[in-house]
Amino acid sequence: MVEVAGVVEAPPERVLAAVARDTGWRRDGDTVWAQGGWWYRGEYLVSPAAGGSRVVHRVFNVARSPVWTVALANRLFIGFRERTRDGVGALLARVGEELGCAARLT
Repeated sequence: MVEVAGVVEAPPERVLAAVARDTGWRRDGDTVWAQGGWWYRGEYLVSPAAGGSRVVHRVFNVARSPVWTVALANRLFIGFRERTRDGVGALLARVGEELGCAARLT
């Protein structure tokens, strides 16, 4: 449904650990994830990148019901992409502050 990416200028293992601490989500390999409610699954994938780590946040609709029911329940997702981007930007800023490095959305 939504994908937002950014860069943190620190090694992937440190970034992954910081994302897991900040979110309180489960960690599995290079992914931090959570399944919430009846439709939501969020994942942060951390991979090596020039100068540090690339962080990709993805939101999936995992509902077994028709897509329109999820859209109605979420007010047609109006503003959802922007709120998600803002939230990921704030997370990256906190991670960068914790690790003492630059972090930004791409």
